[in-house]
Amino acid sequence: METTPSPTPAPSGATWRDYYELGKPRVVMLIMFTAIAGMFLATPGLPPASALIFGSLGIALAASSAAAVNHVLDRRFDAKMARTRNRPLPTGHVSGPQALAYAAVLAVLSMVLLGVWVNWLTAVLTFGSLIGYAIIYTAWLKHATPQNIVIGGAAGAAPPVLGWTAVTGQVDPYALLLFLIIFVWTPPHFWALAIAKRDEYAQAGIPMLPVTYGIEFTRLHILLYTILLVIVSLLPYLTGMSGLIYLAAALILGGVFLHRALALKFGSDARMPMRTFGFSITYLTLLFAALLIDHYIMIRF
Repeated sequence: METTPSPTPAPSGATWRDYYELGKPRVVMLIMFTAIAGMFLATPGLPPASALIFGSLGIALAASSAAAVNHVLDRRFDAKMARTRNRPLPTGHVSGPQALAYAAVLAVLSMVLLGVWVNWLTAVLTFGSLIGYAIIYTAWLKHATPQNIVIGGAAGAAPPVLGWTAVTGQVDPYALLLFLIIFVWTPPHFWALAIAKRDEYAQAGIPMLPVTYGIEFTRLHILLYTILLVIVSLLPYLTGMSGLIYLAAALILGGVFLHRALALKFGSDARMPMRTFGFSITYLTLLFAALLIDHYIMIRF
């Protein structure tokens, strides 16, 4: 029998850790790594100090602001899921108005830093990414369609483009390649977690793919997207953006990711969804690290 979740407790005295958690620091760290990678890849030398410092801080503040809004909009659903019920809002450590005020302060600081000390194109694109994740994805797409993470993945794929524009002041085709890699990476990354947490998503009434179409269907789509990801990850080499160091890394990492996706599709190990999810984070981190190394030590035929 489905039970009605208890009302959110009254705020019981927030600490700095509660506000720190509102910003989803682990997610933001990965966002910042890909954004900073975009900054270094945008120039043959080193990026300007102002772009690196103020651009990184501005993008990080915007990502944390979007995460805080996500906490507010998802608080009723978070309270129903074991994975999220200990977040600051479901526990009552922080109230909705407090979280929104915090998000607003971070957003304003972000726009000031980016607009005044970086460039307004980066500020506008960053604001668009913030709205895309915090409002369009969280408030609408997440609850409207099982393809939510595919469409909403555009906001999560923006950071390397933001880093690139922070340095150059323009959107480059190579920056869009980085966007494409993360955009295609997002579905197999998140659907693996959705399989592992399927019952929680179902209880919360969120139409993730394994809830609406079943686990087998989702496994197939993880495999198909992983194949597409391996192909897309070769584009930096095929377009001349990178050299052999990156190519080797893309093939090895892609091979391991594909092996995980095949094991998830055809195996019976109950641990494989979370193992695939965990490796997907390692994959993206090492892939962008390889891009950076290759950028400064490019080896060609």
